[in-house]
Amino acid sequence: MKWTQNIIKTTRGDFEVFTKGEGHPLCVTHHYSEFNETGDSFADAFTKTNQVFLVNLREAGNSAKADQPHQLSMLETVLDLEAIREALGFDKWGFAGHSTGGMLGVVYGIYFSEKLSFNVIVGAAAREYMTFSKNCIYNEQHTHFEKMQELMENLKQPGLSAAEKSSLKIKRTKLSLANPDNYDDYFSEDIRKELSAVRLNFFSRELHVFDVTRKLGMITAPTLIMCGRYDVQCPLEYSVEMADGILNSTLTIFEDSNHYPFLEEAERFNEVYQSFIDQLLSPTN
Repeated sequence: MKWTQNIIKTTRGDFEVFTKGEGHPLCVTHHYSEFNETGDSFADAFTKTNQVFLVNLREAGNSAKADQPHQLSMLETVLDLEAIREALGFDKWGFAGHSTGGMLGVVYGIYFSEKLSFNVIVGAAAREYMTFSKNCIYNEQHTHFEKMQELMENLKQPGLSAAEKSSLKIKRTKLSLANPDNYDDYFSEDIRKELSAVRLNFFSRELHVFDVTRKLGMITAPTLIMCGRYDVQCPLEYSVEMADGILNSTLTIFEDSNHYPFLEEAERFNEVYQSFIDQLLSPTN
């Protein structure tokens, strides 16, 4: 079943939002992905339990453009999400983010915990994750650093055919899987999301000064942190750091996963999340 497209008019512009599922409202987004009716594998993990709102951020898809560069920052992005929540008429909603989407979740929790019924942060970090961790594939000391850099450079080459581009993307993704031979099983769905180059370029600059670790204690929304033991994008130590800093948080480590526990250990991922919201949203709470 495809996602349903909506254009949400807010005080900060119009935003393209895709919806699917029923239940407690849950906002899902990624800092520089462009979504469409084919959805997103991370967002799909929540559609059996929640009414999911998959948001195209400013400059992504058919959402509003940025008049000023700062409108692409993490804080401004969270203000946009708040405007969408208000326009939809929810007093509160949940938030779930993977990777850079999880980083947005951290910022969202710091500034608007009172508007979040819960927060789910998967494979993310509360600060720049490359410089100080040799477990990160973007750190020069990582075993696969050169290989990743080569793939990324090759993807930038002009004139690539669709098949060549697809092959390079698959090789890049396999570097972030604990069991790369299972790639075809994990990514069997026909999902055709893209990325917003302008958002990615801004993020690549903002990331170098990103560090909100000293503000983690300001997050009061119930927070579920999940991370693969072998995550090479945002290594596990950053999830441990977030769990230590966020008082009302739970950390679950997926022992047979890299950066995609919602695919690599899908059944356990769903069980952990289901247990979290069942406890949180039960009538006795």
